[in-house]
Amino acid sequence: MSVSSSSQVRVAVTQAEPVWLDLDATVDKTCTLIAEAAANGAQLVAFPECWIPGYPAWIWTRPIDQYLTTLYMQNSLKVESPQMARIIECAETNRITVCISFSENIHHSLYIAQATIGSNGKILNLRKKMKATHMERTIFGDSLGDCLHSVVETPVGRVGALSCWEHVQPLLKYNTYLQREQIHIAAWPPLFNHDGGGGLYSMSSQGTVPMRPTLLCTDALARTYAIESQSFVLHTTAVLSQSGIDRMNTKTGAIMNRPGGGFSAVYGPDGRKVSTPLPETEEGIVYADLDLNDICKSRSFLDVCGHYSRPDLLWLGIEGGIQKHANVQGNVICQSQSGLQTKDSDSDLVKPAIFGIEDSGNRVEAEFHTQ
Repeated sequence: MSVSSSSQVRVAVTQAEPVWLDLDATVDKTCTLIAEAAANGAQLVAFPECWIPGYPAWIWTRPIDQYLTTLYMQNSLKVESPQMARIIECAETNRITVCISFSENIHHSLYIAQATIGSNGKILNLRKKMKATHMERTIFGDSLGDCLHSVVETPVGRVGALSCWEHVQPLLKYNTYLQREQIHIAAWPPLFNHDGGGGLYSMSSQGTVPMRPTLLCTDALARTYAIESQSFVLHTTAVLSQSGIDRMNTKTGAIMNRPGGGFSAVYGPDGRKVSTPLPETEEGIVYADLDLNDICKSRSFLDVCGHYSRPDLLWLGIEGGIQKHANVQGNVICQSQSGLQTKDSDSDLVKPAIFGIEDSGNRVEAEFHTQ
């Protein structure tokens, strides 16, 4: 149940270009967009994948670029940093919930991260992308078990978040559905129309979000996620300009080689689009006014985690433990990948706080195992 006193929620979905490879300048722009969204009445604002310091588009052109990779690492965001403190303060000052995706720097290892920051100035949830996609693995590491904790209670309802091709992971999606999100943040990099060549259709805008105005792909991932989860989906993408292409030298790449990429949109729990799009090359904010009561209407027909499920026949098993790099006996403190965890008092195992799993009949919808 939402902690909001009203079922009406105004959301803002950014469609903007970061200041490529510039941490401080992109944080400045982040705060400007947060303030703009709040000034227009939004209670929640969402940012695209790796918004800070921008998605490393050059990886699809050349797998090794030591100069840009080093620069990218130097400009990636640390959770405990003045830059993150600025974003948190901005969320609190403007009394708005912020879901931001960024390249997280943990002792010079990078991870694709998402933070949900409450209007009270607290980080409510911090997760990392379960597995970096294809060429992303040349820069980013994989998450640990805490990536499964993807939904959190906020002042506007239960908000969940996944990144990019996590939306083609059926088991990960079902794990998120089980946490009963009401609003889902789908963070993507710039997306482009398929050019008819040999590139993957699933990497194009048609493969992830229905084309406008012809709706070439009605089974697109954003719309499908909304229908399956019976939640509102905030599909947010970045914009890539010619200056961004020049900055990362991607003009000869298979993707992200031309200006555009903006396909931000909002979908209702029955899959319909409830927002007005911006042109692909235009920066701005897409707004939508949501009625969370629409979720009840949709779930009365379809609830894949409730009345339209058979956990006695099919169920999801989850290994939720987080393994540390060293298992030390005695009073030695070991640092792990994420601070959002609990510790078993009888062992050295650190476990994430995963919740929202529904009990149905004689078998639960999901089982969690720890080693």
